[in-house]
Amino acid sequence: MNRIAPLLTFFATLAFLVAPLVTDPFTGFAPERFPVPQINPPVQPAGYAFAIWGVIYLWLAVLAVAGVTLRRSDKHWQPVHLPLALSLGPGAFWLWLAGISAIGASILIFWMLAFAIWAMLRAPSQDRWLLQAPVALYAGWLTAAAHVSLGVSLAGYGLVTAQTAALLALTSATIIAWGILWRKPQAPEYGLAVIWAFIGVLVANLGGAGLVQAATGIAIAAMTALVLHGLWAGQKRAGL
Repeated sequence: MNRIAPLLTFFATLAFLVAPLVTDPFTGFAPERFPVPQINPPVQPAGYAFAIWGVIYLWLAVLAVAGVTLRRSDKHWQPVHLPLALSLGPGAFWLWLAGISAIGASILIFWMLAFAIWAMLRAPSQDRWLLQAPVALYAGWLTAAAHVSLGVSLAGYGLVTAQTAALLALTSATIIAWGILWRKPQAPEYGLAVIWAFIGVLVANLGGAGLVQAATGIAIAAMTALVLHGLWAGQKRAGL
């Protein structure tokens, strides 16, 4: 398993990186796919926020290559390979699935999130820039993205209003992110990815839903406080 695990991560990452090249671009769920069409849902970040995927793709590529070269026999990497491969491998089909089924895409992205968090919690902090940081950034963005998908689906199927769906999604994402970052404060990249998404939601709602703006502002403040606390605690442990 020790020899196979890095290859699993490498090929899962490769499939994940190739998927956008062979799949139609995803610009949000098509409004007409829902009984209640979702046009500019308040839970969705502004378009520029999705540029973070460029950083995530590049960093995951570096991780995958390092995993089969520089760190192939590193025992600290072994516990991360399986959960990361189980997130990235199925994740390669997400773009395709999002184009045909919002519910299917929502289920899949929560699967991806669960295994990404598992991988992040197993990642050793002593190899931060090659392993922990890219996994944390990926898991953080998925935390937000999964809840965006959930919020759009809740409103799209008429279970709640679009504003209520946004508030529920923001609350759930914040609670989960707080719990994860409280358990692993030495991974600020996770929190920064969530904050980036929340800022995108705030920008998308400027001049619009005041309640969503207020809730997003509170969520940003809460996540920022926890990230800063983690950084301070890390410096204190290092004697800085």
